[in-house]
Amino acid sequence: MQRDFARLFDEVDVLISPSAPTTAFPIGEKIDDPLAMYLNDLTTIPANLAGIPGISIPMGLAEEDGLPTGIQLMAPARADERLYTYGAALEQLFEQGWGHTLISRAPSLSVSEQSAATEGVV
Repeated sequence: MQRDFARLFDEVDVLISPSAPTTAFPIGEKIDDPLAMYLNDLTTIPANLAGIPGISIPMGLAEEDGLPTGIQLMAPARADERLYTYGAALEQLFEQGWGHTLISRAPSLSVSEQSAATEGVV
């Protein structure tokens, strides 16, 4: 896998893919379905297995459910600065197109939702 990525990076600066195959699911919805939670991380696993850096940035809100979507950038090993450069440029372009930051459009969480989101986190 590392050799495959190395060959790709001989041709391109970064690789781009979705951060996840679906939009986020509501907090706590899949807590009893670890397979569904694992499958939602499917697109980030190759970078981890190959030992290369990856970064995810907001890409917008899905039309179907209004939930955030992300785009993942991957770079060669030890080229983290490349991810920051490309990620910052893409995020700036997205924000210019939207006319605002994505976080400014995020709904507020109630205290109970925040507690549920961090339950069991150590």
